[in-house]
Amino acid sequence: MKNIHFRWKSKETEHFRGILTENYVAIALKTNGYDLHYWESDNTAEVDFLIQKDSHVIPVECKAGSHVKAKSMMVYMEKYEPAYAIRISTRNYGMIKGIKSVPLYSVFCI
Repeated sequence: MKNIHFRWKSKETEHFRGILTENYVAIALKTNGYDLHYWESDNTAEVDFLIQKDSHVIPVECKAGSHVKAKSMMVYMEKYEPAYAIRISTRNYGMIKGIKSVPLYSVFCI
């Protein structure tokens, strides 16, 4: 009998985790009553979700892991100067350069 080894860090698995994360966040945001929109810039940058909170349009970026580099979010922020942005990932709460860090487990609080 052959041993089966799973490659948990393969490109396919990472891509699938990203898709699941975006769907999980979309469901949580819709459940909280947000209309969901996205933004893209000439096919070079994209922000996963735009939500309206009070009178502000807030960009929301989803990351399946703890690698949270978000070039697209920075492009959006430089262009539109939102009050703040939200990054959802496996990292803990925090605020850096106008980006609120929200852990995946607490998306329902947004």
